[in-house]
Amino acid sequence: MSPATLSLLALLAVIFLSLTSRINVGILAVALAFPLGIYSAGWKADAVLGLFPSSLFLTLAGVTLLFGIAQINGTLGVLARRGVRLCGGTPALLPPLFFGLAGVLSMVGPGAIAASALVAPLAMTAGIAASVSPFLMALMVANGANAGNLSPFSAVGVIVQAQMHKAGLPHNDWSIFAANFVAHALVAGAAYFMFGGLKLLRAPRVAAVTADDAMLTARQWFTLGVLALWIAGVVAFKINPGLSAFAAAAVLIMARTVEDQETVAAVPWSVLLMVSGVSVLVGVLEKTGGMDLFSSLLAQIATPGTVNGAMAFVTGLISTYSSTSGVVYPAFLPMVPGLVAKLGGGNPLEIALSINVGAAIVDVSPLSTIGALCIAGLPAGGDAKKLFRQMLLWGLAMIVVGALFCQFFIRFFAL
Repeated sequence: MSPATLSLLALLAVIFLSLTSRINVGILAVALAFPLGIYSAGWKADAVLGLFPSSLFLTLAGVTLLFGIAQINGTLGVLARRGVRLCGGTPALLPPLFFGLAGVLSMVGPGAIAASALVAPLAMTAGIAASVSPFLMALMVANGANAGNLSPFSAVGVIVQAQMHKAGLPHNDWSIFAANFVAHALVAGAAYFMFGGLKLLRAPRVAAVTADDAMLTARQWFTLGVLALWIAGVVAFKINPGLSAFAAAAVLIMARTVEDQETVAAVPWSVLLMVSGVSVLVGVLEKTGGMDLFSSLLAQIATPGTVNGAMAFVTGLISTYSSTSGVVYPAFLPMVPGLVAKLGGGNPLEIALSINVGAAIVDVSPLSTIGALCIAGLPAGGDAKKLFRQMLLWGLAMIVVGALFCQFFIRFFAL
């Protein structure tokens, strides 16, 4: 069997096991890349080692380290409570408020999972107190966190940008963000009208967060200032986000805003291992011709006119049960140029944006970490089983919704 075929089978095995087992597929991916590269393709070990995405790894480590500090020392938590005070206890404002709050926290760096972990418990508790549907609150938090997840300086946004560069589609950072944000904002708006948002306009006011709960300490103000300077440097002066994040984190640690052991422990090393490991295997796939073979197979289920919807559907289906950032993005984005060539047409940027949106919009499912965090935030006495069923059905429906959105509207974000 050819190295191309073997590498493709290895990737399919990794995708399958990411759906069905608890193993970190980054470990499995490197374990498979090793014999494929050395014994099947005849490479030296250095050639396989050279496929490790060191730049991506350092960037992710730096960004997650920096925002781990802001999470551990309570800075992000206080910002979340300040956001709650803005609604003044008006129930109708709670769902959009928590959509925006989760979106902003996700957008500025931590990503959707960290933002959901911070916001979900507060949102679910506030929703129950104001008689807002837990399902509606969960959808607001999950979609809000996902809406901000592909910003140019979020952890997952960094992953997508790296894969887009690999696909020959650099400098589309804000198109990536806009397409993803609009898709999630639209489904969140639909959810608001479908699940009682307008009825909340007649509901009585509820107690808001007290001023004391939303007070920033001196070290939190300092943390906020360092974060603001880091974001300004990345956005305005194009400073490397990963390397500068290490510098900002070092300043915060030396200023004793947090203990360094806690900070290192807060970095999601398993995610970094997953993304990096799958990238190594995808590198083997690329260099052995497996990527060309994979794109040929995908080209058989689509045409230039239907490829946007088809790719969103396929990636959405896989992402329902698998890691979006760790498996779907590293596996599918690099194959875009080859797929266009095999189809004999299609817009590469539109296809890449369809992969991004299709894979992300299903992540409200309770089978994803974001959906699970929303259910975990339900206060005692809430019906977790009912919420699980509701979010599962919604997540599965988003496979189709994402495909339709990408088929008919993604072109407007690829101008």
